[in-house]
Amino acid sequence: MKIFISYTFLLISFSIQAQNHGLEKDIAAVESKVIEWRRDIHQHPELSNREFNTAEKIAEHLRALGIEVQTGVAHTGVVGLLKGNRPGKVVALRADIDALPVTERNDLPFKSMVTSEYLGQEVGVMHACGHDTHIAIMMGVAEVLSKNKDKIRGTIKFVFQPAEEGPPPGEEGGAELMVKQGVLENPKVDAIYGLHIGSYLPVGQIAYKPGGAMAAAQRFVVNIKGKQTHGSAPWGGVDPIFVAAKIVDGFQSIISREMELTKEAAVITVGKMSGGVRNNIIPESAELIGTIRTLDYDMQKQINERMKEMASAIAKAYRAEATVEIDKGVPITYNDLALTEASLPSLKEVAGDDNVHLIKAITGAEDFSFYQEKIPGFFFILGGKDPNAGPNDHFPHHTPDFKIDDSGLLLGVKAMTEIALDYLDRAK
Repeated sequence: MKIFISYTFLLISFSIQAQNHGLEKDIAAVESKVIEWRRDIHQHPELSNREFNTAEKIAEHLRALGIEVQTGVAHTGVVGLLKGNRPGKVVALRADIDALPVTERNDLPFKSMVTSEYLGQEVGVMHACGHDTHIAIMMGVAEVLSKNKDKIRGTIKFVFQPAEEGPPPGEEGGAELMVKQGVLENPKVDAIYGLHIGSYLPVGQIAYKPGGAMAAAQRFVVNIKGKQTHGSAPWGGVDPIFVAAKIVDGFQSIISREMELTKEAAVITVGKMSGGVRNNIIPESAELIGTIRTLDYDMQKQINERMKEMASAIAKAYRAEATVEIDKGVPITYNDLALTEASLPSLKEVAGDDNVHLIKAITGAEDFSFYQEKIPGFFFILGGKDPNAGPNDHFPHHTPDFKIDDSGLLLGVKAMTEIALDYLDRAK
């Protein structure tokens, strides 16, 4: 991973103050629209690389604002180009647009009732990670800035990205494909910003971390080969489900007994275990599918090697065979140190000093990291939890009860608007 640090810029950034661009009226006027867009998108979610209607809504909105629009980027991505009245650098603002194969079960009046097919199964579809809010916020930012081109010193590129949750198996997609297809070129982007709503962070607050902010994520598959036999006579075969359970247990010992967790966090999670067709048949094979989260590349390498060694050894001990496949995955989300420091005055200007918090790294992952491998980027968390809720009264991301309070969206519009304009003013 490339790390972009300008020490001169880092030093002078302490004295830079965010400018008030006088957009309060325009930003306030767009709030009701942002909430309406968010609820409509929430009610009509689409899975990764299948965001056709979502992309159409976005493109139609940008065109109505007079923004130059490119569609079909990385399958369903939309890119908007807004040129200011004064020359300058190019800054990109990114919003992800895909939903998840989750069946919604809360009582929202705009609850998703959409179903689709995912990996051969009929599933509910839900914006269970808040990407609907990201879209709506960015549509609001585009509307505000399109009315204030005289305040833009340079160019703003709006990147509405599909498949952040990962493309379907066998397909390319997400930020990696957008970069491959040139989203950071023509015109060349100098820096990029992104945000993520947080159901655990109260409305009105913003959280950030310089450097490694979110984990690298890898998908792994373990294939276990045993010997099929009757369920009443396990001694006549080799039980791959039993072996799979032992491998799951073994993987956790890599984390708890081999990783230096005081250095950085690490996680191995098995999210799917499958094998067999009947209650009284021990099958020939079983499969484990899961995720690895790391914040240090040396630890990642060690975990990858030990998983392969351990799975093979455990399987052999029980007369089975096991192979482990691990994809390269998503890199660490690395917030450029100078860009982060220089952007804090903008966040504090819109949220207030006491509402901008430095946090520890998160083991969640973000493919925003693919942009950050190429150019300086800054990714932060926006509060979306009901401010009147208790400290533990929220539902995690990727769950059926996930919920975001609409009152937090306006701060997202303010933050992304000001952070973009302040960057262009500094970079003149």
